[in-house]
Amino acid sequence: MNLIALADFNAVAQHGGFAAAARKLGRPKATLSRRVAELEQELGVRLIERGSARLRLTEDGQALHRGTLELLADIVDVGESIASRAPVPRGKLRVSAPVVFSHAVLARIAARFAQAYPDVEVELVAEDRIVDPVQDGYDLVVRVNPSPDALLMGRCIATDRRVLVATPALVREYGKASSLPAILLGTASDGPWQIRTEAGAQRTIQPLPVLRMSSLLLVREAVLDGAGASLLPGLLVEADVADGRLAALGKDAGPPVELWALYSSRRLLSAKVRAFLDMLGKPG
Repeated sequence: MNLIALADFNAVAQHGGFAAAARKLGRPKATLSRRVAELEQELGVRLIERGSARLRLTEDGQALHRGTLELLADIVDVGESIASRAPVPRGKLRVSAPVVFSHAVLARIAARFAQAYPDVEVELVAEDRIVDPVQDGYDLVVRVNPSPDALLMGRCIATDRRVLVATPALVREYGKASSLPAILLGTASDGPWQIRTEAGAQRTIQPLPVLRMSSLLLVREAVLDGAGASLLPGLLVEADVADGRLAALGKDAGPPVELWALYSSRRLLSAKVRAFLDMLGKPG
């Protein structure tokens, strides 16, 4: 079986179509179509339903995709394991991480890594969905408070607490009031905020929703504009608090949030992933 054609078929299946796979791989759509047709001719079966608006795999196509995707990943791993014996990591590194962590922390780390390891091409994807490292083609995924998973292993790279923040002007206006105009994330509960002040005292503050927004980055902007207070990740607002743009009323009294960098336990740990994990553990 032609492994190049098989890899192209799996890319088309994985990304949901020829055009999407071509964009992802940076290769002509016509080349991918020709390779899949050659593979179908070699196997003597149809792998993809023609004439459908959306990509649809035949039963044989589904079986081939399920049965070979991880085998191809294993072949890549073996090659990377051999390459990892070289002193310099190389190749492409794909990382998926939550949007806030990517913007607040990981972008700077990725930039330092790219400078330190010019032979590694880093692709950082900021997304809040739960991805599968093997199925979605990631070398490393960052998750918040992940559930135990026998198929994933890794390490805790950071802890964080949410901080109740507002502009200094809003804090002066409301003083120590038991309720505040609030900006909430999406359909988040408008139940009371339980916070602990710097002095160690616990306060209960009732949020009075004035805005609901679809992302924490949008919430932060609205807080900076003085529209209300919000309970936001410390990593996202620590610079705003340090510069005096925002005032911190206290930290979430609940347990801290853990961020873990995870990789598939079914795949060998390559030199590039090991190097990136090491850099995640370095401050600043």
